[in-house]
Amino acid sequence: MGSLVRRDLGLLALRIGTGAVLAAHGTQKLFGWFGGPGLEGTAQGMEAMGFRPGRPSAVLSGLCETGGGALLALGLATPAAGAAAAGNMAGAVSVHAPAGFFNQDGGFEYPAFLGFTAAAIAVAGPGRYSLDHATSHRFDQPWMIATAFAASALAAAAVIGRRAKGKAEDEAKQ
Repeated sequence: MGSLVRRDLGLLALRIGTGAVLAAHGTQKLFGWFGGPGLEGTAQGMEAMGFRPGRPSAVLSGLCETGGGALLALGLATPAAGAAAAGNMAGAVSVHAPAGFFNQDGGFEYPAFLGFTAAAIAVAGPGRYSLDHATSHRFDQPWMIATAFAASALAAAAVIGRRAKGKAEDEAKQ
């Protein structure tokens, strides 16, 4: 098996695995599938974590994970899909960071891994076994990588900053 075929098969496996995990996690938030809390439960959880207002935060987070994951798995609009998932995972990292690194202690290990993996796929590209390849990379242009990551980084910074400001205000009231 040639190295190009192996690389493309590896990207396919990585895309499907990462995309499926992200999409499944997102559907827990949006629809309550796989034992998840659904939109109302996620909205309450988002409020409790300091993401306000909770319902729009829950919808956006669920869409980034579900949509970004599904698109990554398909290899369609790969730069935007990976950037959306990575930006969403940055928000999750901000929640888990106080608990340290390791997931077993409630740390940010898991969301960081998903975010870095989604970002790496977006930068590396989807490979030949993808819908981006089948559509002649119509939704996977080089300029889209920079644009998608810039937009995702700005959105993540705004959301994380707003959360931090709200938490500081809440602590000042106590």
